[in-house]
Amino acid sequence: MFSVKAMKPTFKSYLPPVQTELKKSPHLTIRKLEAKLLPGEIVVNEANFVRKCIAAESSQDDLWGKLICTNFKISFITHNSIPQQKFQYVHHLLGEHDIPLACVDQVVTVNDAKGKQKVLGSNQKLKFNPTELILYCKDFRIVRFRFDEAGPESAKKVCLAIAHYSQPADPQLLFGFEFAQSRQYGSSVERVNGVDPGGGCQTPLFDRPSDWDREIKRTGASEWRVCSINEGYTVSPSLPEYFVVPASMADLDLKQYACSYTGQRIPMWCWNHSNGSSLVRMSSICDVQQQRKLDQRVSSAITKSHPQRSEVLTSDLDKTLPSIQEVQAALIKLRQSCVIEPFEESEEKWLSSMENSRWTEYVRAFLRHAVEVVYMLEGKRVSVSLQEEEDRDLCCVVASLVQLMLDPHCRSLVGFQALVQKEWVMAGHRFLDRCNHLKKNDKEEAPLFLLFLDCVWQLMNQYPAAFEFTETYLTVLSDSMWIPVFSTFLFNCPQQRAEYSREFVHSKSIPLGNEQALKFPPVWDWSQQFTLKDQTLFNNPLYVGKGATCVQNGTVKTFRRTKQRNYSSTVRGVPSALKNGLRGDVDTLSRRNSLVARLRPDFSQAREVTETPCERFTREWFSRPTDLQGLLLPQLLPTHVTLWRLYFLRWVPEASISQGGAITAFHKLSLLADEIESLQNQLRQYNTSGGVGGTPASTPNPAHPEHGRMYFKCTPSPNRAASTPEYLSSSFPFSPVGNLCRRSILGTPLTKFLNGAKIWLSTETLANETV
Repeated sequence: MFSVKAMKPTFKSYLPPVQTELKKSPHLTIRKLEAKLLPGEIVVNEANFVRKCIAAESSQDDLWGKLICTNFKISFITHNSIPQQKFQYVHHLLGEHDIPLACVDQVVTVNDAKGKQKVLGSNQKLKFNPTELILYCKDFRIVRFRFDEAGPESAKKVCLAIAHYSQPADPQLLFGFEFAQSRQYGSSVERVNGVDPGGGCQTPLFDRPSDWDREIKRTGASEWRVCSINEGYTVSPSLPEYFVVPASMADLDLKQYACSYTGQRIPMWCWNHSNGSSLVRMSSICDVQQQRKLDQRVSSAITKSHPQRSEVLTSDLDKTLPSIQEVQAALIKLRQSCVIEPFEESEEKWLSSMENSRWTEYVRAFLRHAVEVVYMLEGKRVSVSLQEEEDRDLCCVVASLVQLMLDPHCRSLVGFQALVQKEWVMAGHRFLDRCNHLKKNDKEEAPLFLLFLDCVWQLMNQYPAAFEFTETYLTVLSDSMWIPVFSTFLFNCPQQRAEYSREFVHSKSIPLGNEQALKFPPVWDWSQQFTLKDQTLFNNPLYVGKGATCVQNGTVKTFRRTKQRNYSSTVRGVPSALKNGLRGDVDTLSRRNSLVARLRPDFSQAREVTETPCERFTREWFSRPTDLQGLLLPQLLPTHVTLWRLYFLRWVPEASISQGGAITAFHKLSLLADEIESLQNQLRQYNTSGGVGGTPASTPNPAHPEHGRMYFKCTPSPNRAASTPEYLSSSFPFSPVGNLCRRSILGTPLTKFLNGAKIWLSTETLANETV
């Protein structure tokens, strides 16, 4: 008779609901989890029942497992998988949740109850029990671990172990020494034509005269010779044992000149142009009294190597380019804007913060200077000598960029690796100091190699069909700097590698037979890190190499791809001081809102400004069709030099575009390239079987995933789906899930977009700055 209504609750709780997921005890099987160890790798410390944070706003997707610290990496072992993770490439040296110790930049421990946090250094004490561990990585990752269920002592010990082993006090404590010893790389293997006959490493290492001889013949440098006065590093500790010098210079004179150069680094040949001009690099002359005399003798020898006996121009890089400290400061500011600051707090000023970091400005500066050197070699047909105080930093960047623009061989995969090996590794770039593997001196740290890779990406972005490799390759190559097992990025020079390895062998009493030093593997054998399937991500489907073939009416022909360029106001009609971004004076980026205002007064004086020879050379080059197998010059206006999104934003969830970004075009092009390759194989089989009069070859079986150049394969089914795979995103093949977990991040509210947040150069700004 009476309807009883449910009573509404009159008490409202303002406490957050209990997160039952956190209170559930992890499975006891966590104790049985074990890390996969490499040869020479040992477990230093570990903690059970550790929670890896996947997202800051919720803990329901967090993973329970065991946190392990070894002498090589920080490893998190779990039975569970990340729910949002749809793709993960296989790495032979690192697991899905592993972080190399060399990649750790800062170790921060937090105690929520006491409100304390501390940046841990080597051999430091921790006075509180940590409830959270935050790892800031050099590859822009931020990884968080919680110790809610772990024992306080085990949590403290594993944090102290990570801080200690990520900052080794001696180079021989780097894991590469134990790894090389255990892998027995001391066995001597003869190489054929400078490469490993086993097929693992096809890149010349330039550690023997035959490698340099082949480079001399390839470039046609007939007036240059291989010099061996530095065998045993008796002349200069930072130069390779073998390098190239003018044929007219005697060994006795070179030994005498070496004492007057900084670091005894006498002039060393880099590359030869087909017109006879040469690119040379050298350190500065420390003996002022001998400077003029040495300059004349060295210039005379370089002049004799030129067919037309043209003059030699010297480019002082210390006076024209940013210092290594300025480059390092720019990267710190860029990291702060990209990953440290929460996105919802920085989106309105993001472009301004990018500009204020000056990173892209420095990228433009190095590219611009390389263009000027290219003009001297190509346009003026004169030899160029790059000069730097120590010839081990800025010279590496500029010499490599010049060869990349002039020599199409350097834009192939093997050619690019040979370029890095020659101009960076063997030339003595301080990778040990610049990567700061030992955490001894932050002032010596400088991301010059990353800056060079960014410059390469800018060229790739403007000429995508001119390079055999992809931006994924460049990103993986940069990440390999933080895997301390490769000789490529582990030492300051070849002499240091030999010295440290001999000392290690002697201290450990390691029997190596005839070899007196460890043999570290180079990074160029990519099978050490990736499967053959994953290595195909390095191949560019658009690349047309020299002598590439096409089929027209059944006839195989060779062709050279050219592209007719559409001209814009950035090339024609602007003042010569701004053409292609080249400036005679100091070129600094203005602030975002003042860019148009800066250009405005120059348009009225466009015809009055005198054009320099370098600007005329650049303008004339852009007026012709582009030969992808010839000279390449970059566009250098601020609108053309952009942020390398895959590297700098790959871990940022807000910047990741599901089924979007450049990877979608890469996917479609890979399918098309794979289909063309399949049809060419069928046509080749048909022709070898006798053509029309013979028996057609049967349709070959579908290729195995490991075969072929492309990662994405076209299916033989006529009703194949052309849709983009679900796991593709703008961060592919990387994933921000679990790799960038800031504290207290809430995402970007939709209202900020609806309320007109000034994210880009907004229409309001453009309306206020009319030209």
